[in-house]
Amino acid sequence: MLLDVNWAMKWLTLCAQAMAEHRLELIELDRAIGDSDHGENMDRGFQAVLDKLAEAAPETPGAVLKLTAMTLMSKVGGAAGPLYGTAFLRAATAVGDSAEIDPAAWADALAAARDGIVARGKAEPGDKTMVDAWTPAAEAAKAAADEASPEILTVLVAAAEAAEAGAAATDPLVARKGRASYLGERSIGHRDPGAASSALILRAAVGAAA
Repeated sequence: MLLDVNWAMKWLTLCAQAMAEHRLELIELDRAIGDSDHGENMDRGFQAVLDKLAEAAPETPGAVLKLTAMTLMSKVGGAAGPLYGTAFLRAATAVGDSAEIDPAAWADALAAARDGIVARGKAEPGDKTMVDAWTPAAEAAKAAADEASPEILTVLVAAAEAAEAGAAATDPLVARKGRASYLGERSIGHRDPGAASSALILRAAVGAAA
């Protein structure tokens, strides 16, 4: 099995469902160390993505990712819109016009997304941002894709589990970027909301392929 346009469409549908289901959780995480709007923004942004996908009917996974990028940039406020928009756009560029995404291409797409977030946000691993979810996810996907005869589902699961562990690992960190950095030591004990939403997105990618 490889990842085709139907998988990509289902992935974004599950992303929208996840953001709706975890909206209040993301709001509470952001209330503790941010400005409380992450859950609202992500829910609104991915619902808008579904509306755009219904209008456009993209023909390739890359086209789905590009449309998602453009929509998130325009609909999601704060830092999350540009960061997620850049991530999806870089991933779209990485997969190009291919009809299907194989394990190596998915690993490359995640690395491109991570690099885009780093370039846009100027954050590094350990800064208590979404980079702390995307970096281990990209590394885990690469390691799984480099195995002999890798299965795409195995690569997707490796990335999702690494993102979830990375998000959890932001709990004890001191924020060094964004609004949370104003809190200094008081940011310890709170999960970064961007890392949490990133983990939801990569878990949805698994669900779309299962």
